[in-house]
Amino acid sequence: MSQEIAVVGSPDFTTGFRLAGVRKFETVADDAKDEQLDEAVSAVLEDDDVGIVVMHDDDLDHLSRSVRDAVETSIEPTLVTLGGGAGAGGLRDQIKRAIGIDLMEED
Repeated sequence: MSQEIAVVGSPDFTTGFRLAGVRKFETVADDAKDEQLDEAVSAVLEDDDVGIVVMHDDDLDHLSRSVRDAVETSIEPTLVTLGGGAGAGGLRDQIKRAIGIDLMEED
């Protein structure tokens, strides 16, 4: 069974992914993130059809400690954050955690 990508974030963040064909998303307005982001992220984490969760790096600051710990330690689905200056090293670690091997390793 193939799994889907889910996107969680502001309307501006999720729109591009929706236009690219991502069907699972949770949109949370910027002014409601402190109240609604935990619930949106938890709903995506509990969805068995989701294999990758995409969020903006800055949105992690709006999560409660328990939900943040859950997304950062989750193997499936795997959290991928964009923005915030994570850089290639952060992306490399996220890919390695998601698939279990380092695709960028040099021989």
